[in-house]
Parts: sequence; structure tokens; C-alpha cells
Amino acid sequence: MILDDFHPSENLLDTSIGDMPDETENTSVVTKGYYIYINLDELKLYLYKDGVLLKTYPVSGGKPETPSPEGTWKIISKSDWGGNFGGSWMGLNVPWGQYGIHGTKYPWYIGRQNASHGCIRMYNKNAKELYDIVPYGTIVTIVHKNRPFKELKSGDVGSDVLKVQKALKKLGYFHDWPSGKFQDNLKKSVIKFQKDNKIKVTGTVNKSLYNLIMKKYEEKMQEEKSQSSQ
Repeated sequence: MILDDFHPSENLLDTSIGDMPDETENTSVVTKGYYIYINLDELKLYLYKDGVLLKTYPVSGGKPETPSPEGTWKIISKSDWGGNFGGSWMGLNVPWGQYGIHGTKYPWYIGRQNASHGCIRMYNKNAKELYDIVPYGTIVTIVHKNRPFKELKSGDVGSDVLKVQKALKKLGYFHDWPSGKFQDNLKKSVIKFQKDNKIKVTGTVNKSLYNLIMKKYEEKMQEEKSQSSQ
């Protein structure tokens, strides 16, 4: 079974962190215990303990058509699966599918190119070392600033969908739990936003619409921050 391609039901997920992912460049989010920061533009994984960098590992993340889940997550499962996983699997609480950090029998892309189905691949010896070090609940942040944007439509899943859901929820358009899945409820929210902003109604999110949604989201966040500081 190739879990890079496997997307189980959500009942395996603890979403206390996964439902609120934030892209960040702050590599000291966690100052106590272990923390993993993965930069897929650099193809590197940084392991911290108590805010101090311990080790840096080369990695390979998701290719453009199957990107890795950007955001802040935590490790909720660990297994010693062999085969494609090289004997080490550390699963993340991503709400739209099963993703994790693991070894691989395809090591030639590691440190060179993002080529997986969304998981974070490491050399087997490095994955085993990391597996032995980090406990359940370890916080993991994944960033990929230079990933190409793909127009979002019904049936899509991923970090960009989740960001749109979160933004439209803050703006009062989306009223359900942000799942990272582009379903009818999100399409209706997008259409309402397009109508209110006098934009051609498509029910999809292209780059310009995505930027507008994020701009209004940031303005809303700043407004709330200003009000709370008064």
C-alpha cells in the first residue's frame, strides 16, 4: 500500500493544530521540546530542541501537481513501515488526507527536487534518526513560498483551499469547519464573495481572486488587532 497516494477518513486526525495552519518563517515557534521546520524551497528539514538548532537534513517534498501540506501541524502517528517508507513513518494531522515524513526507496531526488505525492521524503538513515528522536505531538511547520499557484475549483484539496476557507470564514462568507477540501459549501461562499465584489461569477479561485481574498483577510485581521489594542 502506497500511503503517499492513500487518503483515509478524517477520524484518524487530531485537528487541534491541523485546522489552523499558518505559513511562517519563524523557526522558533516552539521554544520548549522538539520542533521541525521544513523549507521546501531550500529542500531542507531543520530540527530544533528548546529553540536551538540541532541538525539539518536534506529532503524532497511534493511535486507541483501533488504539493505538500503547507502550514503548522503535529506528529500524530509513528510506524516502522518498510517498502516505500524506508522503515520510518511520522504521520501529520492534515485534515484532507494522510501525509507524513518518511524514508524512501527513491532517494535520488532528496535535496535536489520536490518529487513526491505530498509527503516529506528523507534518506532512510536520516528518517530513522529523526523517528527515534522526536515524540508524538512534535510540532512541524512546512513552507513552500515558490510553489506555483493552481486555480482552485470543486474537487481540489490542499493548503491553498484551506487558506481560502479560513479567510472567507473570517470575512463572514464561509460558515463550516475549514477542511482543505473544495466542496459545494466553499463554492457557494466564493460565488457570494465574487458577487459582493462585482467580480465575474465562476465559483473558482484564480490567482487574482486569491490575492484579493487574502488582502481583505489581512485587512480584517489588522482591523481586529487595532480594535483590541484600544
